[in-house]
Amino acid sequence: MTKLLILSVSAGNGHVRAAQALAATAAALQPPPDSTSHPTVEATHIDAMQYVASGFRKVYTDWYIQLVNRAPEVWSYIHQKADSTPHSAASQRLRRGIERVSAGALLREVQRVKPDAVICTHFLPAELLMREQTKGHIRCPVWLQVTDYDLHNMWIVPGMAGYLAATDEVAFRMRARGLATDRIHVTGIPVMPAFSQPDAPALARDACVTRLGLDPARKVVLMASGGAGVGDLPSMVERVLALSGPGSDFQVIAVAGRNAAAHASLTALAQRMPGRLVAIGFTDEMEKLMAAADLVVTKPGGLTISECLALGKPMLLVSPIPGQEEHNAGFLLEEGAAWLAYDTIGLEYKVAHLMAAPDKLAQMARKSRALGKPDAARRVLDCVLGTGRSATTAGAR
Repeated sequence: MTKLLILSVSAGNGHVRAAQALAATAAALQPPPDSTSHPTVEATHIDAMQYVASGFRKVYTDWYIQLVNRAPEVWSYIHQKADSTPHSAASQRLRRGIERVSAGALLREVQRVKPDAVICTHFLPAELLMREQTKGHIRCPVWLQVTDYDLHNMWIVPGMAGYLAATDEVAFRMRARGLATDRIHVTGIPVMPAFSQPDAPALARDACVTRLGLDPARKVVLMASGGAGVGDLPSMVERVLALSGPGSDFQVIAVAGRNAAAHASLTALAQRMPGRLVAIGFTDEMEKLMAAADLVVTKPGGLTISECLALGKPMLLVSPIPGQEEHNAGFLLEEGAAWLAYDTIGLEYKVAHLMAAPDKLAQMARKSRALGKPDAARRVLDCVLGTGRSATTAGAR
């Protein structure tokens, strides 16, 4: 049996979702009980923040979320400054020292699990484990999965067994920053098994639309984000549903997640506009909602856009977090899979334009599908477990 440990950090949701995707894919790949040709994999996912000092956890997670929401310009400065600060700088050494002092319980838990291999979906546990490996306390290979479509300096952790990149450009940037070429693999960003078979009958567009009580003959817009400059989700939905002109008879699926107030407002709006809007709270079937959509309005988080790409969905991006999400948006715009709305007026204009331009939507969908890596989690596991060659080693093409 191979014991695989997957470490995430709940600073934002994407790192955790990537780890969950790897764990779920590992579970789905288990061989039959009588099989002797494939090793059994026992995958354990741990959120590192559950094993650090409470004060450190509050600063690392709550502070980050509050900062990007309330003072994005401050986060932008910090992000850029950290990207240009050498790892040998005093500030970086101090940061790593604080992390080590705060993470004793995490390191003890890793020792207790005794994994045969570790995959980190965030740079913090990767840095901690590489120091332990240098000291001889951990001997198993440690891999690092980058969860955005760009590369920040914090992800440059020398000495890892392997680096898992979303795209060829991210791999190029890894090499340019000094990481060993033969340890870099272009796998994509892991998505849950539900997104890994985009042509499955369960994800047929018309069936998913009908299941929601909507009309499959009309366009469907999935809206899952609100934010600075564009507005809260209920107001965004109300404004786009008030659009008139060609293509304005589209329908909307609005996902409020765990925001109870937003869900209540959307539900009230749906009652006033029957047949135009479906209001959804928290869901574990996002793949079916995306499958129903002809356009997805979303923030450009690494995992969310990876899910959209896996299903070949065109995107209208809103409210990118400065730094990583802006770079994700740039990648999608460059490739032709998305448009970007800077403000409420832009949101209204671009929804109206795309709903009246089915050829443009279809072109964006083709671009999105071409970029998608629905089997990314399997590619990662093949690299780490040595069970296949589905990932591309950087520099091999």
